[in-house]
Amino acid sequence: MTLVLGAGAFGSALAVALAANGPVTLWGRRLDWADARENPLLPGVVLPDTITLTESLPAPGSAPVLLAVPMQALGRFLADHAARLDGSQLVLCCKGIDLATLRGPSALVETHCPAATPAVLTGPSFAADIARGLPTALTLACASDAEGALLQAQLSTPTLRLYRTADVAGAELGGALKNVIAIAAGIVMGAGLGDSARAALMTRGYAEMVRLAARLGARAETLAGLSGLGDLVLTCTSAQSRNFRHGLALGQGTPPDASATVEGLATARAVLARASALDMAAEVPVTQMVVAVTTGQIGIAEAVQTLMTRPLKEE
Repeated sequence: MTLVLGAGAFGSALAVALAANGPVTLWGRRLDWADARENPLLPGVVLPDTITLTESLPAPGSAPVLLAVPMQALGRFLADHAARLDGSQLVLCCKGIDLATLRGPSALVETHCPAATPAVLTGPSFAADIARGLPTALTLACASDAEGALLQAQLSTPTLRLYRTADVAGAELGGALKNVIAIAAGIVMGAGLGDSARAALMTRGYAEMVRLAARLGARAETLAGLSGLGDLVLTCTSAQSRNFRHGLALGQGTPPDASATVEGLATARAVLARASALDMAAEVPVTQMVVAVTTGQIGIAEAVQTLMTRPLKEE
């Protein structure tokens, strides 16, 4: 039996997909929709009977545990449940960098559950697509080739195809950094700057992602895969992306949806702090502008002028 912790849109969608392989237990703090078996975040998707819904955190057992809690809540969740989760195979399904520690999800596992084996599931995917059985390909990152191969077999389904890598840092950073660029892409489109400007922003944003990730020990080829470039393309071009929608609203001058979890906001601040500590702040100009705009330090027009008047150089 597979255990999914976190019954938001993505956790519920993964549970639906994995139910094709066998029984799944889906845990959430508040499951007031359990009787209807339809998560309001995934309208029209009825959870199959092979999914057991519970508000009581179950014992993991020997099956993999998929952690689908928000990135900024992950550290506290692991600390609260370390005694139960330590020693398990933990598959991290959130994307971002913890603002309190400036660390990624696998590092938080190493801190709170040192006997656990962390893996990362990430890549271009929307919960609604996964839940409806649309073809989706993701990256599964695990430092152990043997553990990664076993997880790949356990978590692949007829509609969910997993590609394996041992570069956990690269997979994590690709999934985190692309959210920052997606906010910037939304701002560009909301401000009416056009598709050409968005394409330029995505390209330079990707170069920014690769620079920082390489400095932090990731492999550039990982960023060129599903967990980096693939996810970047998806989140910068679709209104299904919460990060893109947030930027779009800012660009249009309308209030963003305050109820949506926009991981890129905290991640942008964490990335800038991490880059500054590495004396790389000047090498992440898109991130700098996202932080400045989303925290109200400067307006969009000033941000655009700042980026467009940077010193000319070779690509």
